[in-house]
Amino acid sequence: MNNGKMSNLHFKGMSVLIYLRDRIRPRDKVLVEVEIGEGSKILDYGCGPGSYTILAAKAAGDSGRVYALDIQPLASEMVEAKAARENLANIEIITSDCATGLPDNSMDVVFLYDIFHMLDNREEVLRELHRVLKPDGVLSFSDHHMKKKDIENAVTGEGMFIMAGKGNYTYRFLPAG
Repeated sequence: MNNGKMSNLHFKGMSVLIYLRDRIRPRDKVLVEVEIGEGSKILDYGCGPGSYTILAAKAAGDSGRVYALDIQPLASEMVEAKAARENLANIEIITSDCATGLPDNSMDVVFLYDIFHMLDNREEVLRELHRVLKPDGVLSFSDHHMKKKDIENAVTGEGMFIMAGKGNYTYRFLPAG
């Protein structure tokens, strides 16, 4: 997601680490803070191998939709395989380094988890996420590679988002005016 995608080997190695992390600390505790409802429209930006995508698709139900975006084509393959194993038909894959192709004001929730520190185009990404979020939508943010002050400054610095709170695992930002 920086100026080029990571190598397939690097992505596969990262995916193994994510798999182990998910076995030790399941991601469902993280998503409890997001309060996903039946019928929610969710963008998992930088979805990787789909840890959050699959859980979000189950929470959103058949009437909801999850868009899993990643620059890495292997991420798409992994998410598609997991969705097929789980019989989930409410996931759509987007391969991109920024543009989502989604309509304005269409998403209830955007996940921006463990990817922001890698982005070279942070402002461009935040503009895109602001554009697709509904006025009452939520940007759910987590990046353990960054300090709290740096997160707040980076996300709110351009005036597109306001901080609405911090849970045990995530920060909650709302679109500004």
